[in-house]
Amino acid sequence: MIQANNISKAYGRQVIFDEVGFTINPGERVGLVGRNGHGKTTLIKMIIQEEHPDSGNISIPNNYIVGHLSQHLSFSADTVLKEGCLGLRAVEDGRDESYRVKTVLQGLGFMPEDFDRSPLELSGGFQVRLSLAKVLLGEPDLLLLDEPTNYLDILSIRWLREFLRNWKHEMIMITHDRDFMDSVTTHTMGIHRFKIRKVAGTTEKLYSQLLMEEEMHERTRMNDEKKRAEVEKFINRFRAQATKASAVQSKIKALQKKDRLQQLDEAKVLDFSFPYELFEGKWLMTAHEISFSYSPDIPPLINGFSLAVGRRDRIGIVGKNGKGKTTLLNMLAGELKPDTGEIVLNQKTRPAYFGQMNIDRLNPSWTVEDEILEVHPDSNRRASRTICGIMMFEGDDALKKISVLSGGEKSRVLLGKMLISPSNLLILDEPTNHLDMESVDSLIEALDAYEGAVIIVTHSEMILNSLVNRLVVFDENRVNVFEGTYEDFLQRVGWKTESADARNVPANGERTVVVDRKELRRLKAELITERGKVLGALQRDIRAAEAEIVTLEKRIETDTAALVKASEKNDWQPIAVLSKSVHEARERIEVLFSELETLTSEHVAQAKLFEERLSGIEKS
Repeated sequence: MIQANNISKAYGRQVIFDEVGFTINPGERVGLVGRNGHGKTTLIKMIIQEEHPDSGNISIPNNYIVGHLSQHLSFSADTVLKEGCLGLRAVEDGRDESYRVKTVLQGLGFMPEDFDRSPLELSGGFQVRLSLAKVLLGEPDLLLLDEPTNYLDILSIRWLREFLRNWKHEMIMITHDRDFMDSVTTHTMGIHRFKIRKVAGTTEKLYSQLLMEEEMHERTRMNDEKKRAEVEKFINRFRAQATKASAVQSKIKALQKKDRLQQLDEAKVLDFSFPYELFEGKWLMTAHEISFSYSPDIPPLINGFSLAVGRRDRIGIVGKNGKGKTTLLNMLAGELKPDTGEIVLNQKTRPAYFGQMNIDRLNPSWTVEDEILEVHPDSNRRASRTICGIMMFEGDDALKKISVLSGGEKSRVLLGKMLISPSNLLILDEPTNHLDMESVDSLIEALDAYEGAVIIVTHSEMILNSLVNRLVVFDENRVNVFEGTYEDFLQRVGWKTESADARNVPANGERTVVVDRKELRRLKAELITERGKVLGALQRDIRAAEAEIVTLEKRIETDTAALVKASEKNDWQPIAVLSKSVHEARERIEVLFSELETLTSEHVAQAKLFEERLSGIEKS
C-alpha cells in the first residue's frame, strides 16, 4: 500500500501540489489524470524518489518493489531474449521461464527472428518496448506507467490492455487514451487545482464529480455573497443608530469571522474548429496503383494500392509499426513520390498536413506567435494572437520560444498553424501524441465537426471508434481498403495476426459466446427499454430536485427582501416568521444538494453499466 500525506510541491512561484494526500490500496489499478504541466509526471518521480516533496511524505512499505519505465535506457545482454530474461524475478529451482519472456515480447510486437538480435540494433521505439517488457516481467508490487502506448502499435496496445486487466498488484498509469485507461483501471485519480481527488470507477465518474463540486462551490459562493451584501446593507443602514449598536457590532464580528469563498478560475481548454474551404466535387484525391520502396533490393512497403477520397470521408490508417502507414500518408500529403502509379489532387482540393516529423521543422529560435505568422505572413499579429489564445498560449505565453516548449505544446502550435488557411482535406499522423486527455477530446470534437475529409494514422481505438467510416489496413504484409467502421472491421474481419481469443475479449474481460443474431437484437431491445426506465426515473428525480432548489432560492430572495422592509419598520412579528422561513429554506437546499449529488452519481454509474452491457451484446 502507498500512502501520501500532506504533500506540497512548487517550482518557484508555480504551485504543483498544495497539501495533498492519497492512498493506493492492495490490488488497485489507478488511472492518473490531469492537464499537461499539472504534476502527473512529477508525482511519479516523487514515488520513485527522483524528486522530493517540499513538505509532507510518501510512505512505501519495506521490501515493496516499484517498477517503472526509465527515460534512460540501458542494456547489458547481447540478445533481445537474454535482455528480456533479466527482467524476471528470481526463478526458483533454475526453471527455464524464457517462454514467458517470449510471450511478452511477441505481445509487444517483437517477431521470433528479433530474439537473437542485439538490443542496440533496435530502433528507439523498440528499445522502449524491450524496457517495458522487462518492467512487466518483473511483476513489481507497484507498476508505474507513464504514457505506455506512445511507442506501441494498435495490436501491441490491444495485447497490453488484456495483460494489464489481469494485473494482480497495484498500478498507477498515465495515458491520454481515455478508453484504454477506463478499460484497464479500477480507480481514477485526478490532479485538479493543486489537489488530488480519487474515486472508484472511470474518468467520467471523476470528472462528473469534480464538475458537480465546482457548480456547488459557485452556487454556495453566490448565496454567501448575497448574504454578505444583506448584512453589509444592514450595517450601513443602522450603524449610526444607538438603539441598533449592539446588533450592528454583532453582525460586523460575524462578517469578519466568516471566510469568503473565492471565485474559481476558469479552466483553460482547447476550443477550436478547422476552417473549411468549400468543395463541391466528388473526389478530393485519387491514388491509382501506387507502389513504394526505400530500396530496390527489398520488397516494396506498398504495392499496387488504390484509394479514392470523398469530401466527407473519415479514413483511418491502421496496422503495425514499420509496415508503411506513415510512408503512405507522406505520399498522400505530397511529401514522398510513389515509385509507380499516381496520386491526383482535384484542382480545388486544399490539404492541411500534420506530420510526426513536423515538430522538428518548428524553428527553435522563433516564438509561438512567429510560427503562426509564418503560415500566412499577410495576417496581422492580432489575428495571430487570437489563434495563440485558442491553442492556450494566452498573453505572454505567445512569446515563448519553441525551444522551451513541451511536446504537447509543440503539437498545439502545429494544430494552430492549421487554423490559418481554410482546407477541405486534413491529413494527420498521430496528432494525439503528447496531448493531454482534455485536448484529445477537443481534437476529436473538432474533427467530427469538420466539413471536409480526414485521413488519420492513429493507434487509438477510441479515435477509430468515434470518428472513422473507412479504413486502410496494414496486416499480414498487405494493405487493403475496408469499407466500414473499425467495429465492423473487428467483427467481420479482425486482425489476422491476432488470435481469435484475443479478438473476442470485450471491455469487461469476459469471453464472448456466439449466439443467434435475432436473439441478440431481442436482448438489445430489452436492455434499451430497461435503460430508458431506470435512467428516466433518475433523471426525473434530478429535475425535481433542481426545480425545488430553484423555487426555494426564489423564496429566499423574496423573503429576504421582505425581511429588510420589516427590519426597517421594526415589525418584529414578520421578522421572526420570515427569518424562520429563510432558515428552513436554506436547510432544505443543503439536503437537496446532497440528494442531487447522490442521484447524479447513481445516474452516471447506471449509464456506464448499461453502456457496458450494451457493448457486450454488440460485440457478441
